[in-house]
Amino acid sequence: MWTQILLPLLLGMILFIAVIVLASIAAFRENGDVARWAAVSTIWLILPLLPIGLIVLAILCALIYLLGQLIGVIPPYSYQAQRFVYRIAGHIRRGTEMILRPVLFMDAVRSQIQKTLKRQ
Repeated sequence: MWTQILLPLLLGMILFIAVIVLASIAAFRENGDVARWAAVSTIWLILPLLPIGLIVLAILCALIYLLGQLIGVIPPYSYQAQRFVYRIAGHIRRGTEMILRPVLFMDAVRSQIQKTLKRQ
C-alpha cells in the first residue's frame, strides 16, 4: 500500500508544491515578469481542458450529422405513424358510438314515455 498508493501521492504533492514555490520565486523577485508568468499559468490551466473540448466538439459534430440524416428519414415514417394514430382514433370513436347507441336509444324512449304521460 505504501509504495503503490501513498508514495506516488506524496511525490506528486511535493512536486506540485515545488513548482508553486519556484513559480512564486521567479515571478515575485525584483526583476520577475508577473504578466509572463500569468500567461504561462493560464496556458497550464487551459491545457487539460483542450482534449475535453475536442471530445465535446467531436460529439457535437456527430450529433449534427446524425440529426441531418434523421431529418431526411423522418417525414415518411411520421406520416405512417400519423395515419396509424388517425385509424386508431376512428376505431375508438366508432366503438364509443356503438356503446352509446343503446344508452341514447333508451334515453330517447324514456323521454318519449315521459312526454306521453304528461300529456294525459
